[in-house]
Amino acid sequence: TTQNYKTTKQQTKKPTMSSDDQKIEAGVLLGMGNPLLDISATVDQEFLDKYGLKLNNAILAEEKHVPIYDDMVKSYKVDYIAGGATQNSIRVAQWMLQAPNASSFIGCIGKDSYGEQLTKSATEDGVAVHYLKSDEHPTGTCACLIKDKERSLCANLAAANHYKLDHLKSEAVSSVLDKAKFIYISGFFLTVSPETIMHVAKHAHDNNKTFAMNLSAPFIPQFFGEPLNNAMPYVDYLFGNESEAKQYGETNKFEDLSIPAIAAKIAQLPKENADRPRVVVITQGSDETIVAIGDQIQKFAVRKIEASEIVDSNGAGDAFVGGFLSQLIQGAELKQCCDAGNYAAGVVLRVSGTVLSGKPEFKAE
Repeated sequence: TTQNYKTTKQQTKKPTMSSDDQKIEAGVLLGMGNPLLDISATVDQEFLDKYGLKLNNAILAEEKHVPIYDDMVKSYKVDYIAGGATQNSIRVAQWMLQAPNASSFIGCIGKDSYGEQLTKSATEDGVAVHYLKSDEHPTGTCACLIKDKERSLCANLAAANHYKLDHLKSEAVSSVLDKAKFIYISGFFLTVSPETIMHVAKHAHDNNKTFAMNLSAPFIPQFFGEPLNNAMPYVDYLFGNESEAKQYGETNKFEDLSIPAIAAKIAQLPKENADRPRVVVITQGSDETIVAIGDQIQKFAVRKIEASEIVDSNGAGDAFVGGFLSQLIQGAELKQCCDAGNYAAGVVLRVSGTVLSGKPEFKAE
C-alpha cells in the first residue's frame, strides 16, 4: 500500500497556512457536539452489573441510570473532568497545534457551576467556546466507569440535548462557522440536532470545506442510522473504532464484516462532492489503524504502550481524532495524521480522562 496518498487537492495547498508567516489561522477548526462534564471513577463489576453497563461501550442514560451519578459520588472517589466527545477532540487538536484560538466549539450547556467548569476548562485549553446557555436544563454529565483500564460511558445529555439551529444561525455564531475551514461533529450529535448537522454539512459542501464525522458508539449506526446516512454523502472524513464499524456493517447488511472491507464499503458510499474521495479511518486499539479511500486500504501501525503505563481508555478515541485533525488542517499526509492521532491517544491513555498538560512532543517522521 502506498503510504503517502494525497487525499484531496485542497490538502496539498495547505489551506490553513498563510505563506508569509506560516501561522495557523484563528478559528480554522470548528467542533459541534454535546459538552458534558465527565464524572469518572474506578468501579467494580458489581457496580457495572447493577446498572446493566458494559465496558468499551457508550450509551444514553435511561430512567434506571438516573441514580448512577449520586451513587458514584457516594461510593467512590470521583474526578470531574471536562468531556463530551467532540469537545475532547477539539481540545486535543488545540493542544497539539499550540496556536492561539485555532479552534472553536459550539454546543449547549446549563447556567450552572458544571457549565462554568466546562467553560473554564475549554478556555484554558485555548478553545473559543460559543455555548448556547439553557435556562431550563442543567449542564449534561457523563458517568465514566473505569474497570481494568477499560471504560463504560453513560451520558445524561440534559442541556446538551437542547441545542437549537437558531443559535448557529445567529449573527455572532454564524460568523464562527463562516471562518472555519474544517468542521468536525461526532455521531452523538445525531441524537440531538440532525437539522443542525445537515445545515453544517451543506455549508461545508457549498463552500468547499472539509466535513468530518464519527460513528461514536455502536448505538448510533444501530438506532440513528437514518440521520447518519442522510449526512454521509457530505462526509469527507469518517472516524470510528472496530466495534462501531462492525455495528455499521451489520445494521446495513454488508456481506463482508472484516474491518478493512467495512471501511472500504463506507468509503465508496455515494458522495455529493465526488472530486474529494471519502476517507474512512477505523482505529482498533493497539492494533493497526485501517484507512480506506475508495477501494484502497492502508494500514498504519500504532506505537505500543506498555500495559503498566495505561491508566484508562476514556477519551483515547477522541484524542486520536484531535491529533489527526491537528495535522490534517496543516496539509499533512495520511501517515502523519494517523501518527499524530495515535500519539495523542497515547498521551490520554496515560492519564484519567482527557487531561492535557505541558506541550506535545509529537515529531512527524
